[in-house]
Amino acid sequence: MNYRPLSDADLLQVFERSEKPASEWRVGLEVERFGFTLEGHPLPYEGQTSVTSLLQWLQKERGWEPHSEVPGGPILALERGTASVTLEPGGQVELSGAPHSTVHAVAEEYQAHLAELRAAGDAIGAWFAHVGFHPTARLEQLTWVPKRRYPIMREYLPTRGARGRDMMQRTATVQVNLDYASEADAMHKLLVLSRLTPLIQALTINAPFIEGRRSALKSERLDVWLNMDPARSGLLLDLWKKPTPRYSDYVEWALDAGMFLFVRDGEVMRNTGQTFRDFRANGFQGHHATEEDWRLHLGTLFPEVRLKSTLEIRCCDCVPPPLTYAVPALLVGLAYDAEALDKASAIADRIDAKAAVALQRQVAERGLNAKLDGVLLQQLCVELIEFAQAGLVRRARRDGHGHDEAVYLEPLMALATKGLSPADLVIAEVATAKQSDASSNLLGALRAAWDEAAPVGPQGGQR
Repeated sequence: MNYRPLSDADLLQVFERSEKPASEWRVGLEVERFGFTLEGHPLPYEGQTSVTSLLQWLQKERGWEPHSEVPGGPILALERGTASVTLEPGGQVELSGAPHSTVHAVAEEYQAHLAELRAAGDAIGAWFAHVGFHPTARLEQLTWVPKRRYPIMREYLPTRGARGRDMMQRTATVQVNLDYASEADAMHKLLVLSRLTPLIQALTINAPFIEGRRSALKSERLDVWLNMDPARSGLLLDLWKKPTPRYSDYVEWALDAGMFLFVRDGEVMRNTGQTFRDFRANGFQGHHATEEDWRLHLGTLFPEVRLKSTLEIRCCDCVPPPLTYAVPALLVGLAYDAEALDKASAIADRIDAKAAVALQRQVAERGLNAKLDGVLLQQLCVELIEFAQAGLVRRARRDGHGHDEAVYLEPLMALATKGLSPADLVIAEVATAKQSDASSNLLGALRAAWDEAAPVGPQGGQR
């Protein structure tokens, strides 16, 4: 077999081929959540009441197609059209939504997914919590989903950061995927949203419990990411030093991150620690780097804003609806409107690398009460929401009721103007629960929130 070395052009093509004119920009939503049995135990991968039984019900009753890594292997995902239901290492169930032209369509898809998830949960005896860190389980109580790469990550990541296993098994997020028109557009958005990450996190932190008790933090999930492999996660601070970042700058960062694995003839080849730069230059056990290896490697990197065929904003905790819809609305409003992006850039320019790192640690503890140069983040975050609202009004994408997309930001603005993050709501709900002990209070409050939730319109009214 003839081998052609992977060129610099090959490394850039994954981004260049993904550029789209603004008329074709879409937005996609991904949401992870934790499942529980009716008794309050973490939902296992296998068994009568399990992740597997949930997927089987969705396959049989709602027409999803099952997916396994190998023929005859365990079911690990469902696919329907361009959407999928996938599993994270600890059994977190994730919707990877289809790309849509409006936030309205994103919200409708997610509402339909929640309705399916509720029906499946009722059928098998399960329910779900919308929080960013597993609120009750210890690591040893959680399942391991049998994906082939997870044992490799399980062994390697704890050597690179104190909370590597927590990242895999005990975190859940809301992510948003955005398009870009060109190299300049992609890198400008990446840099601005990376700088704004602490503010976006302050608005969405929602992980104030650990192992059944109140944490000292408002986001255990954010703390996890502050204690992860620094070579493959974080804020991409080296790019901040570039006056005009290029795709090649992101490539240089990615080349120096350690690999997990590559695949040859359907077999997983463990290759932990070797940088892709070294793999590209020297190979591994007679194997040489391919473009498919590069694409796989890019998907094993976890910066707060990740560049692939889309820009993936990964910094938010899982939050309940309707706040879930506010996350894509915020990001579309900021990134898809030139005037809003310019105004957001002015705030982003106030946050240098040293301030951003310190600010993330403040946000994990204090949320919107964190300060940047003596200014409360609450004030800056309210401004960001206002910029996004104006951007969405200018986009003028209306639903059948005449609402533009700015309506989805109303719940987020209502919280921010009070200085509250979603974590503050969860803390208050648990404090008012009537069960006899802290763990029961917590589970009771989370279960009540799941039971009481219903598909809602953009302003919170029942549909």
